[in-house]
Amino acid sequence: MTQADERAAELARLALDHGLSIAVAESLTCGRLACSLGAAPDSSDWFRGGVVAYHPDVKHRLLDVPDVPVVSETAARAMATGVRALLGATAAVAVTGVGGPDPQDGEPAGSVWFAVATDGEVRAEHRTFDGDPDRVLDQTVDHALDLLLDATKALRAENL
Repeated sequence: MTQADERAAELARLALDHGLSIAVAESLTCGRLACSLGAAPDSSDWFRGGVVAYHPDVKHRLLDVPDVPVVSETAARAMATGVRALLGATAAVAVTGVGGPDPQDGEPAGSVWFAVATDGEVRAEHRTFDGDPDRVLDQTVDHALDLLLDATKALRAENL
């Protein structure tokens, strides 16, 4: 079992135990994050789904990303908020970044923006990962799962 599988299984337990639902919006990872969550235990009970918004037009039209560089904090926040509303989830995570090997939107390879949206709150953060594009994608999925775990633990604590 990979680290991503372990994180997704833990997220499944938390979501099931506390009646939470999860959604994802991803660009850089092109479905890998949704695949990890969909393979977790009982995912049909808590995983609402995801939007793979690889092309900028999809981000703008479907997820209400404003006319900004798509590898940015603003884009990540809009993606998380948009997919949470679109799919009716308790929490959503978004990832947008540059896998490499070339830069994009003035950001170097390995640059990734994350955002997590819950009821009334959106948190964003930036990371820079080393390695080839596959390694950047793996690290991005792992970190996105960590952020979802943190968000679901916080939601659980609020509801105790």
